[in-house]
Amino acid sequence: MIEIKNLSKSFNTSDGKVEALRDVSLTIPDGDIFGIIGMSGAGKSTLVRCINMLERPTSGTVAIDGRNIGSLPEAELRKVRRNITMIFQGFNLLMQRTCLKNVCFPLELAGIKKADAEKKAMELLETVGLPDKANSYPAQLSGGQQQRIAIARALATNPNVLLCDEATSALDPKTTHSILELIRSINQKLGITVIIITHQMSVVEEICNHVAILDKGKVVEQGEVGSIFSCPKSEAAKRLVFPDGADDVLAGNPDECPIRIVFNGAHTTKTPIIAQMAIEHNIAANILYASTRSIGDKVYGNMLLGIPEKDDQVQRAVKYLNGINNLIVEEVKENV
Repeated sequence: MIEIKNLSKSFNTSDGKVEALRDVSLTIPDGDIFGIIGMSGAGKSTLVRCINMLERPTSGTVAIDGRNIGSLPEAELRKVRRNITMIFQGFNLLMQRTCLKNVCFPLELAGIKKADAEKKAMELLETVGLPDKANSYPAQLSGGQQQRIAIARALATNPNVLLCDEATSALDPKTTHSILELIRSINQKLGITVIIITHQMSVVEEICNHVAILDKGKVVEQGEVGSIFSCPKSEAAKRLVFPDGADDVLAGNPDECPIRIVFNGAHTTKTPIIAQMAIEHNIAANILYASTRSIGDKVYGNMLLGIPEKDDQVQRAVKYLNGINNLIVEEVKENV
């Protein structure tokens, strides 16, 4: 378990003191996929660098399995960092090395024999689906392939925690989906705790179990993804969930109850589910807001419906929608 308590970080600049993080407290369970989301300048990257002590916090603590890693001697901290690896937006591969040698690099630093390192690296290239690229150089690969090599390298030291700092921001939607599927598979097979740092709500919706929303260095909301995104309370969360304006979207018709749907890989059908609900159950839903996308035969994103508050239509709509796999449905009870 990762426990962040009252973490603050400030920098002295030519323009004066900048408070990048202010009293941040988070608990991240073992084996979780935890999202930290916020707009540019919210403090996300500073936070992730504090988690592995690449940045020393001004105050507060980061404890992993009960150990305050900020108080460890440098030699002990280096050992801990082998269990906390990172992947980045820019991949950070060594361009003069082959893919195999890139994956071998952290094993070489750990003093592993060359033959053992290469065997381990080949196994990891198999894990990320690129064994045929062992002798290729990063410049010969696509962005998605480079990120897969970076993931293989990050797994080389058998880490307990994988930090992903805007790891899919440079990729197209289809490639982003494939990388997130790979990260999910690694999380499930190896039990690695994954922390996703992103400004993209779609990434959090697709892969994360829990999320913390960071705004101006502070955590303004945290909890389960479905709960946070179904009923955003902070201004920062509203901007992320409803970029076109939360107040206008939720004002709606006073005779309607807003229901939020999060599509987390629901299968598409020839008949759209909202139309099917209207035809089969006589529930005329008003689409107040929608931001969805299809990847293959699956849908990701979110939608806000206005359901008439008569003839038990709200209850019937919730029951119908809850019967669809990979859909998170929640009634928005507050006019947030």
